[in-house]
Amino acid sequence: MIQFHETALKNLTLHQIGRKSGEEEIIFSKDLLQIDNNLKELLLKYFLFSFKSEEYFNFYHESDIVLNEVFVYVSKIFAEPDGLYEQSLNIARHLYEKSNHPRIKSGELYVVYFKDCIIEGERIDAVGLFKSENKDTFLKIIHSSDNFEIESDNGVNINKLDKGCLIFNIEKEKGYIVSVVDNTNKGIEAQYWIDEFLHVRQREDEYFNTRNLLTLCKNYATDELPQKFEVTKTDQIDFLNKSVGYFRKNDNFDMNEFAQEVIGQPEIIEDFNKFKSEFQKVRDIDLSDQFIISGSAVKKQARVFKSVIKLDRNFHIYVHGDRELIEQGIDESGRKYYKIYYKEES
Repeated sequence: MIQFHETALKNLTLHQIGRKSGEEEIIFSKDLLQIDNNLKELLLKYFLFSFKSEEYFNFYHESDIVLNEVFVYVSKIFAEPDGLYEQSLNIARHLYEKSNHPRIKSGELYVVYFKDCIIEGERIDAVGLFKSENKDTFLKIIHSSDNFEIESDNGVNINKLDKGCLIFNIEKEKGYIVSVVDNTNKGIEAQYWIDEFLHVRQREDEYFNTRNLLTLCKNYATDELPQKFEVTKTDQIDFLNKSVGYFRKNDNFDMNEFAQEVIGQPEIIEDFNKFKSEFQKVRDIDLSDQFIISGSAVKKQARVFKSVIKLDRNFHIYVHGDRELIEQGIDESGRKYYKIYYKEES
């Protein structure tokens, strides 16, 4: 978990990054920005407020980490913080080269050095890279001696960070711990920030294991289970509910315990393990059989688990609990039905 209550903004510079696809240019600032303490407090809120997720990343490169441009430039900043401005020029050029998609917007790139961030209980310095792309219209009220005037202008809303990343000066050998925000794009054009510019991949920690194990369970129940075994929609939902229930009630994950408690049947356990191996191979990941469960990952992944049975266009049945309280059948006229048992209405 990241904490910023003692974080201080040490150095800051910004550059205007045009769209390379639109033949716009980069406009470099001449030096570090000089700002007063009040503005520093506003900027701290703008830069750091959106970093709430416990999903972390690492810089990487397919051949060698030293070929990752941002990793190299940020490493030089950590080695010599006073050289932030010089390295910010390299970072700006690199971002510009990756701004090829026609839907990428121009904007300001901020390169910031932070002191005293708290991550995983350690006090760590960090480098922040932020890009503002969208401008809001705001009104400015001017009070003269005997009247009021209203003017409009465009500016950055400090409550809406468009794109950002924080690189913490820890675990350099693994590509640092990196936290990423992208609130503006969700399509293919968004990949340039995470994949092309930063070139990061998810850090293999408890969040990583929890998220991927739950994704594995969802994919198995949805795609594999009904193909290999005679199961109903209710059985699939029951498998998903039990999976989420296991992660919610336990602090630690154990694959053998999970298999016995959630899956139960030996033949399905064997098939699930085969599916897990293929899942890891296709995604080029390695999931641990034992790990600490991330509560925030459970909360996020549980949102995409569907626990509803849709019956034609007439009814939806939401299944959240005991599988034994719902039965499925066909009457003598051929009509399908569900029988539901309950103690009281609520």
